Amino acid sequence: PSDAFGSCRSVREFEKLNRIGEGTYGIVYRARDTKSDEIVALKKVRMDKEKDGIPISSLREITLLLRLRHPNIVELKEVVVGIFCVLYCCIFLYFLLQVKCIVLQLLRGLEYLHHNFIIHRDLKVSNLLMTDKGCVKIADFGLARMYGIPQQPMTPRVVTLWYRAPELLLGTKTQTTALDMWAVGCILAELLAHKPLLPGTSEIQQVDLIVQLLGTPNENIWPGFSQLPLIGQYSLRKQPYNNLKNKFTWLSDAGHRLLNLLFMYNPQRRATAKDCLESSYFKEKPLPCEPELMPTFPHHRNKRSAALAETHSKRSKVSHSVKSSHIY
Repeated sequence: PSDAFGSCRSVREFEKLNRIGEGTYGIVYRARDTKSDEIVALKKVRMDKEKDGIPISSLREITLLLRLRHPNIVELKEVVVGIFCVLYCCIFLYFLLQVKCIVLQLLRGLEYLHHNFIIHRDLKVSNLLMTDKGCVKIADFGLARMYGIPQQPMTPRVVTLWYRAPELLLGTKTQTTALDMWAVGCILAELLAHKPLLPGTSEIQQVDLIVQLLGTPNENIWPGFSQLPLIGQYSLRKQPYNNLKNKFTWLSDAGHRLLNLLFMYNPQRRATAKDCLESSYFKEKPLPCEPELMPTFPHHRNKRSAALAETHSKRSKVSHSVKSSHIY
């Protein structure tokens, strides 16, 4: 990491295996370092409209990642000419029985970030990566910011719409770690349901979906709610009930309590990462599995491994030994 801005290697030293995802600030590929044979995630920075070099968002992300060291935070390995950021490779893959394991690791990573006065501001399922040993890592720090006292103004339109907290939608000037915790609630619900919880197509629809799910907010449960800058732009439906229990009828009481704490309208009462880590949901059966028991995926199929597999196949006369390999 200390040499990240020194003598950079060429991106040609990496073999791109497949595309993992794409966002506002770049494209992430799964790739193989041809020198070390290590599987990494390769993030290509978008330079379409940049006249003065690397975008400020990418510089912020690189600066933050150089400082951070935690098992559940993606690690910046180096910057290579191209311009790409090279991170540990991970692919996000989950099964319902492993949800607790994934969310626990997410919370540990977040507790570390928040303890170090960093708000991620763009948590979503596609920004969680998983190593082949089941270790979940929080990635994409392009919108992350340091916070402190006094608070500095931050870009208001952050967080992908489906994971955006109600205070942001209603124009709050104060951005806190509670933004990330709302997103954790959305991620947990999405993993449990196998689909996004609040898939709005506009800010107006997003607010309406939240109200349908949680009921209409008021001053009693959210002091200062009626004074938020954009409240006048919304006509909130009258919804007296919280429908979370109806949405997840099979979830345990502890699971419902955790979701309700994450979906508190009042940001000051919303659960922190530390609160969530102590939740009885993670202590009741079925217990979270160990990361190493998470589903695995094959690293890659380069020419050498394919040739070896083919040779082995011929020798053993088991033709499916090659054909059954997949790249995810």
